[in-house]
Amino acid sequence: MVKDILTSLLGSQRILVLAPHADDETYGCAGTIAKAKALGAEVYVVVVTVGDLDHYDGREGMVRGATRSDELGEVMKLLQVDDFDILFRDAETHLRLDAIPRRDLIALIEREGRLAIDKVNPTMVMLPAVSYNQDHEAVFRAGFTACRPHVPQIKHFPNIILAYDNTSLSWSMEREKFHPNMYVDITDYLDVKLKALSLHGSQMRPSVHHGSVQSVEYWARVRGREVSVEAAEGFMCLRFLL
Repeated sequence: MVKDILTSLLGSQRILVLAPHADDETYGCAGTIAKAKALGAEVYVVVVTVGDLDHYDGREGMVRGATRSDELGEVMKLLQVDDFDILFRDAETHLRLDAIPRRDLIALIEREGRLAIDKVNPTMVMLPAVSYNQDHEAVFRAGFTACRPHVPQIKHFPNIILAYDNTSLSWSMEREKFHPNMYVDITDYLDVKLKALSLHGSQMRPSVHHGSVQSVEYWARVRGREVSVEAAEGFMCLRFLL
């Protein structure tokens, strides 16, 4: 009975997902997105930056921002999101979001972007958890500020704020470790999550890498075992207002 109520709650949300880069939304919450859409929720995704990048992994050649944008489009189609947007498409901004004044980034997320909070009016916002990646930290801090409480008569603010997982968070200092206190059972949507991840083909690594499709499957199954289901995505709940 309780699980049915919570499932119904997810299906009634208008969800805004903030992702630093194309693929972070998939690593962190693609299973939840797919489940929410199947239950009737609205889902919007904002990717903050996509740009040309030489990967620091020994492979030759540059991955073009256009390639990553195309991959993201295919993933959004697979996940059947209601709309998505990319804020920055230049190489000068990519992996340099920490150089943008936080106030400017907050403004884009809160009110100036095409899918800004003030325009989407989400009931739930999903933020990237803080990690060693400077872009992730910048987006979390700006997004967290943009979700600050307001007087309801003056301004809408989302009732549920979550920080989503990422396999790269395994490399964190102890005081910054990700400790999920909310889980979404994605047993029936794990295949969709893995398919979505494979569509980010330019970002995939060999199976031993923490960001590979196989590693993400293992990670989802570990999260699932933490709550006695086959597969799950973990979140840190930052606000839950009923």
